Amino acid sequence: MFSWITDIFMAIMRPCYELTHNWWATILLFTLIAKVVLMPLSLWCQWNSIVMVRMMPALNRVKVKYFGDQEQIGERQSELNHEYHYHPLLSLIPLAVQVIILFGLVDVIHAIADSGAAGTEFLGLVPMEDGGASWVMPVAATLSAVVMGVASNHINPLQREQSRAEKNSTNGLSIALSFFLGIYVSAGMAFYWVCSNLLSIVVQAVCNLCIRPAKYVDYGELEASKAELAELNSLSTRKGPWWRPDPNSRREREDYRRFFSIVGKHLVFYSERSGFWKYFRGAVEWLLANTDMCVHYVTGDPDDQVFSYAEAHPRVLPYYVGEKRLITLMMKMDADVVVMTLDDLENFYVKRSYVRKDTRYVYAFHHPTSLHLVSHAAAFDHYDALMCVGPHQVREARAREAQAGLAPRELAACGYDLIDRERADYLSRDHAAGGRPTVLIAPSWQEDNILDLCADEAIRPLLGRGWRVVVRPHPEYTKRYRARWEQLQTRFADVPAEDLYFEQDFSSSDSILDADVLVTDWSSVFCEFALVAFKPCVFVDSPMKETNPEWRDLGIEPTDIGLRNRAGVSVAPGELAERLPGVVEDMIENGASWHDRLEAVRDEMVFYPGHGGERDGRYLLSLVLEAQASREGDEAAELAAREERKALLADDVMLPRIGKGAE
Repeated sequence: MFSWITDIFMAIMRPCYELTHNWWATILLFTLIAKVVLMPLSLWCQWNSIVMVRMMPALNRVKVKYFGDQEQIGERQSELNHEYHYHPLLSLIPLAVQVIILFGLVDVIHAIADSGAAGTEFLGLVPMEDGGASWVMPVAATLSAVVMGVASNHINPLQREQSRAEKNSTNGLSIALSFFLGIYVSAGMAFYWVCSNLLSIVVQAVCNLCIRPAKYVDYGELEASKAELAELNSLSTRKGPWWRPDPNSRREREDYRRFFSIVGKHLVFYSERSGFWKYFRGAVEWLLANTDMCVHYVTGDPDDQVFSYAEAHPRVLPYYVGEKRLITLMMKMDADVVVMTLDDLENFYVKRSYVRKDTRYVYAFHHPTSLHLVSHAAAFDHYDALMCVGPHQVREARAREAQAGLAPRELAACGYDLIDRERADYLSRDHAAGGRPTVLIAPSWQEDNILDLCADEAIRPLLGRGWRVVVRPHPEYTKRYRARWEQLQTRFADVPAEDLYFEQDFSSSDSILDADVLVTDWSSVFCEFALVAFKPCVFVDSPMKETNPEWRDLGIEPTDIGLRNRAGVSVAPGELAERLPGVVEDMIENGASWHDRLEAVRDEMVFYPGHGGERDGRYLLSLVLEAQASREGDEAAELAAREERKALLADDVMLPRIGKGAE
């Protein structure tokens, strides 16, 4: 079949031998001639590789947009291939030509070796059969493949942009092929392979001179797109050795499939971790008690408390989905209403559904303070509705809409179920008189928090005064800065636990509700204290937590700042030793006078105290009923749902002052 190719190769070999009078040099010269003849094909492949690299930024952003959805990525990549005129199979043509050359060259080398001419003895040796010195050829072939792979990683325009895994795969295949080829073919064939590998480096360098990649590729844009994709790929990094199976991977796959196996989902909650259940609980329980609706609850925590809750409440359907798979789940979301506490929807990796454009996205606040200080400016821009805690959030949301030119969103006057629950829990507790007053130090975990900035200055002045001091760090602080936390405890190891207690278990809010005075910095824990127990706080003026540095542009003072001197007293870090004991003592002695003042703050700051869960649930139910009625074409039911919801929306009339609700 390849006899005509053998004849052509032999016709090339003879003049080469007459020129060199050495068969090894003849093979080298033949390889060089083959590379020159095939140069147009190499240039064609070079251009095709550059086209692929030009296309990579668009392809990377497709992979970001449809992260994890291989079907969508495949379709969009085919469209890009057509748009950029990229031919994926073109890279196989040089390989096919190389195979043809190998087959044709086999008979040529055998003919030369069988001729018995001087200098041909070694050409015909096959390492697997003849052994001995012939084993040097598979080693040389392998080393040449290694050199070619290293060079290609740096000078081949396409291979240079591949991931490490792709480079390892390409180079590994080439090295393995070179080794096994060197074992089973004659030494002359292996020598041709060595020459071909090394001359390929020269050919690639010439191609780069003829068609310069930098002339056609925007490498800055390419690096930016690679960084976006790398950020997604870095999510949910595996813990432990690579060989140990992830115990939750099978469960996650099953929950993911189960989620999409259910058609007609009306309401979906998404929780980042178990601690967020408390922000959704009021709405979920009201819906379970007042409707026959099933609640779908997606969580990124395999140990979320919702799983145990669902065991007693079969209409709550929980699913564990990790960060990576969540991206795909959200893009393919097929529910009427989705409720989240996640900031920056659409701004980062979690996107709105591209399957359903009519899904309503509702933000549930996990703090009762301002929107524009501790969240990015555009954190809530892509939500359809916000379930607002109080009038300050309504004002801030409307100001942001005007600032950014956003269409008005629905702002529901819902209140704050968590405060309602904690207030009810607080009132049900036995607050026995006569015990030692307790001072709770509960800072944030941000940089320059109390524990890092002035722990000793805050703790030592409070000791030896008959008070019990409890230090409750933010859970994130103990996780990220374990060494600092342990070092702090070591410094106070000589103080008895009944005088100074370092809290380790954060599953309960008992220490917050039982304290008489709270010492904090910029943590929102003061809301769970001042607005629940109606007790005062000492605010240490550490550097402010400022996620949005442009918050002043909104022209509204955040409640995080404004409340500091209404819910307590601010003290500079340098004044703690001098002022802190006196401020705390005054607060303990005059605790009753703070009660009415802080209750008034709560009533101004929180819509409808005592009814947060009910209003959350009613608002979400009205959205679901409207979506159902619209789908069924029932205009009367759709109108009724809208009218029901109107009564739940924030009205400008109620913003200056809202009345008390029943507790």
